[in-house]
Parts: sequence; C-alpha cells; structure tokens
Amino acid sequence: MLVIEGLTRRFGATTAVDNISLQVPRGAFVGVIGRSGAGKSTLLRMLNRLQEPSAGRITWNGQDVTALRGAALRAWRSRCAMVFQQFNLSPRLDVLTNVLVGRLDKVPTWRALLRLWPEADQAIALSALEQFGMAGLAAQRAGQLSGGQQQRVAIARAMVQEPEIILADEPVASLDPRNTEMVMEALADINRRYGITVLCNLHSLDLARHYCTRLVGLAAGQLVFDGAPEDLTSDVARRLYGMEAREVTGSTAPATPSFAHGFAAAVA
Repeated sequence: MLVIEGLTRRFGATTAVDNISLQVPRGAFVGVIGRSGAGKSTLLRMLNRLQEPSAGRITWNGQDVTALRGAALRAWRSRCAMVFQQFNLSPRLDVLTNVLVGRLDKVPTWRALLRLWPEADQAIALSALEQFGMAGLAAQRAGQLSGGQQQRVAIARAMVQEPEIILADEPVASLDPRNTEMVMEALADINRRYGITVLCNLHSLDLARHYCTRLVGLAAGQLVFDGAPEDLTSDVARRLYGMEAREVTGSTAPATPSFAHGFAAAVA
C-alpha cells in the first residue's frame, strides 16, 4: 500500500501541494485530476523523489520512502517507474537501447556504457516492445517516431524496470485521440494483468472516468475529491476546473478498451 501523510511542497511563498494525505492500495488505477497548476505533477514527482517534500511522509508497504538515500533511493526509483508527458527518450539512440535504459539498475555500469547488454535483458526489452506493437521499430532512432509511438516506447521502458508502481504524468497531453486511446489502454492493461499500481495525471475527466477505478482531485494544491469516478458530481468538477469544467468533460474516451497483450512471460 502507498500511504501519503501530510505531504506538502512549497516553492518560496507558493504552496504547490498542501498537506495531502491518501492511502492507495496495491493494484489500484488512480486518476489524479485538476486544472493546470493544481499540483498534480508536483505530487507525482514527490512520490518518485524527483522533488523533495517540504513536509510530510510517503511510505510504500511500510518502507519510509522520504527517508531513502543513495542506493536505496535508486532502487525505489526503479520500483516506482515514471512515464513523462514529453517521453524523456534519447532521440539519437535506437528504440531498443532506450528501452534497455530501464534495466540500468540490473546490469553493471560498464556494460551499459559500452552497450554490451546481456542477451536476457535484450530479450526482455524486445518482448516489451512487441507487447506494445513496437518491436518492428527496435532499430530505428527514437527521434524519428511519432508522439504516440514514443510514449509507447517510454511505457515499455518503464515496464522492463519490473516496477511495483507506475506514475504517469500527463502521458497523453500531447497526443491525438487515436494515440491517446492506445496509450491509455496500455496503462490499463498493465494495471489489470499484472496488478501494478498506476497513478496517472489526467486533464480530461472523460478519460479519467473511463479508465480509472478511483479519482483524486486537486485544486490549488489541496485535495478536494477522493472517490469513485461515478461519485464525481458536476459541482465538484466545477470546483476542480472552474470555467474549464465544460471543456474537460467533452466526450473523448473510447467506448471499450481493446489493448490485450501479455508481458509476464518476458519478465518471469
């Protein structure tokens, strides 16, 4: 279980995340919703310790994440994988190498620097790409891919870390509707098949309602909603989004997810 207690982040006089407390059971798919600047990205970055909390505590299965340092912190970041809005791939490297970066904590540094990846790791990376329909592009430079393709590569990289939790920070914000559906289905399938906890920042309420089993709403850094998608009322939506509420509740979600591929054999 992920437990967040009184988590706060201040930037000078500005409080980006204000005393948030949550409990997220293993295997949940949580949509973190709210307008731009609500504190969603800061919250996820603190969970991965890319951003240091000003106050509060984070624990995962009883381990105090906020106290981790050095090798223990690096191990946590491997178990708690991040998927970013801007993909964070190396555009000059081929797709396979970008995915293999997710195995860095499992191979000696010299092997990674010389790109002498063990065959077993290469097989895991190729299998992950295959599950996301990207194996045929393994030798292509990442910078030559479309946005949707790059995001699927980024998710494959996260999966080869063998994570216990995935944090997706606005993973579909820059994608067209078709690629949005493919990426969201990929995250939902990972959650269903492997029981990996997913926390996903989303701007679209329709996407959040369609894919997530629980919604957490932030406004001005504060927690204003925590519940099932069907319990999110129009009044709460207006509190979360203000004048944007009508815009973010447009029908953008697909009727049914179709992504259904296996990954367990590759990482077993």
